[in-house]
Amino acid sequence: MRRVDVAGAARLVLVEGTALLHPEPAMFEAMLTGWRTQQESRLLAAPTIEMRDKTIRRFQGFVGEYPWRWGPDDLEGWTVSLRSAGRSRTTVRAYQNSLAMFCDYLCDARYGWVTECEERFGEHPVQICHEWNTADHVSDYEGVPGRRPFSRAELQAFFDHADDAVARAQQHGRKGGLAAWRDSVLFKVTYAWGLRRREATMLDTTDFSANPAAAELGRFGMLSVRWGKALRGSEPRRRNVATVMPWAVEALEEYLAEVRPCYAPGGHVALWLTERGSRISLRHLNDRFVAYRDALGLPAELTPHCLRHSYVSHLVEDGVDPLFVQQQVGHSHAATTAIYTSVSTDYRNRVLRKALDRAFATTPKEENP
Repeated sequence: MRRVDVAGAARLVLVEGTALLHPEPAMFEAMLTGWRTQQESRLLAAPTIEMRDKTIRRFQGFVGEYPWRWGPDDLEGWTVSLRSAGRSRTTVRAYQNSLAMFCDYLCDARYGWVTECEERFGEHPVQICHEWNTADHVSDYEGVPGRRPFSRAELQAFFDHADDAVARAQQHGRKGGLAAWRDSVLFKVTYAWGLRRREATMLDTTDFSANPAAAELGRFGMLSVRWGKALRGSEPRRRNVATVMPWAVEALEEYLAEVRPCYAPGGHVALWLTERGSRISLRHLNDRFVAYRDALGLPAELTPHCLRHSYVSHLVEDGVDPLFVQQQVGHSHAATTAIYTSVSTDYRNRVLRKALDRAFATTPKEENP
């Protein structure tokens, strides 16, 4: 029978009959190369593969040993060090999952790493991640407890401060004023269409289109989000977001007419450009957001992603159908949208009042004697 090797097999990575000058580090690199090949054959995204590679290298550096000498106690020690360094539960579990998958790959007989290690070192890799020494995912949401949407007052103050920054920057030169104006509109667009950070920074001018159901919004009635959060092994997910906040359209139109042309975009279609003609970065968005937040004295738990949380909460408060909101933000499950929702006390009281009014209205009246 003809032997068929699967992608990532040791036999395909190692050169037969060649003595390795530094066998242990060379074997470790070969293992990582094989695992990369195996993941690529499953169509996993390059950033995912790179992140897992860094995790394994980080663990190996902590332990100071190679995979055929790793044990469960090494994982436990690493986990304790990560938690002591302030890593979140979600991050630690992601590291543990990557390590478990790497060990599964090495121990799978189809790839031949156990045999190679036995022949070369007299030892072989084993699975070191078990139920009793790894973290379980038992909660739908494990974010920072203090993370929340903006209140409406906080959001208005943030936008006002961003607008004021335009006037302040223009006093020191037109270049700074343009950047401040661009960033002010960027934050408003992020909120008004419920976008993630990457979704917002990757927008192009061609992503907006007309919506027959909202002709009054012109070509800004619909937004095509092309860089949504990807699922494992898939490309970024796309979704269409209907425009529900006309005031944001006015801000965007003004930006496109008066600000973006000053950056001499030429044929570049990126919506947010820098002075050098390149697309704005996530780091810039984060830095500008933190500067405005701290200048206002707002809580540190507010992040750019809280603008998306605010979009969900405020729409629900305004009585928008939760299913529509779920589709707008691209959640597969209603439970995920519910996690984002943090309606105000006033809204809950209004809903309660309506429920009580309906209940009393349907109560049969007592007959007159």
